[in-house]
Amino acid sequence: MSLSHGLYEAFLAVARAGSFTAAAHALGYTQSAVSRQVQSLEDEMGAELFERLPRGVRLTEAGRVLLPHAEAVRDRLAAARAELASLRTLDGGLLRLGAFSSATASLVPRAQAAFRERHPGVVVTRVEGPSVKHLGLVAAGEEDLAVVGPTPAAPPPPGVTLHHLLDEPMLVALAQGHRHAGRRAVRLAELADEEWITGHERLEDTLFRPAVAAGFRPRTGLLAHDWIAKLGAVAADLGITLVPALAAASVRPDVALVTIHPDDVPYRRICAAAPSTPTVAATAFLGVLRETAEALIPPTHP
Repeated sequence: MSLSHGLYEAFLAVARAGSFTAAAHALGYTQSAVSRQVQSLEDEMGAELFERLPRGVRLTEAGRVLLPHAEAVRDRLAAARAELASLRTLDGGLLRLGAFSSATASLVPRAQAAFRERHPGVVVTRVEGPSVKHLGLVAAGEEDLAVVGPTPAAPPPPGVTLHHLLDEPMLVALAQGHRHAGRRAVRLAELADEEWITGHERLEDTLFRPAVAAGFRPRTGLLAHDWIAKLGAVAADLGITLVPALAAASVRPDVALVTIHPDDVPYRRICAAAPSTPTVAATAFLGVLRETAEALIPPTHP
């Protein structure tokens, strides 16, 4: 490609200048070097491109046919160089971002807004879904960056690096009329007899994972995968549930949120998943994610 581009460059310079000598002067080459490049292109095309005259040259019929194609090659390569430069300078390009559901309540949109203000030329597309899905998409090269809540026991896929963002505390969601609503903080032991609403039959696969590992076994009855269903059941006083701190601002007004005592509070580790060699845009967005995460939840948990 680079050799052919050099030949086209010499061809266009000669066509523009009308002589090998003038083209060589414009390109900063020797006259013989330009002549050799044009000869190589003629050999490649199988046709003479210039008619050699006593004073200068002019395009042959083959040269006239090739001219617009050579100009198109030049223009496409110039456009490619400009686009590649914009990737390096974050004046353009695309960032494919993934995130799990509750991260899109505050962390991701705030980071995306800050990133857009700094780099308005970069287009950011975003897909929501479970963390395991995004880890696979990053590994497959189909996402450039993803905000995930990885399972501690499961390592990331090969080629994916996890960058820690924060440890997110859980809150308890209660009906407004619940006896513990309005408390400053509550111990999990005080809630052992409550009917807990969970998103999965296996508590180890839910937000309860850290509490279960510490020995807490809640009494579960209602299973709801969707957050709207969970909070609707809480508002109707059918049970209580855990809510991630990052999603607190999106909780409906007829649900009360209570802090869990520091000795009991479950934390969820939140990371950014990136390929081993991230794009310039992904690296920049990761920096904004870190700033946003620290502003939302200061790193107080070890």
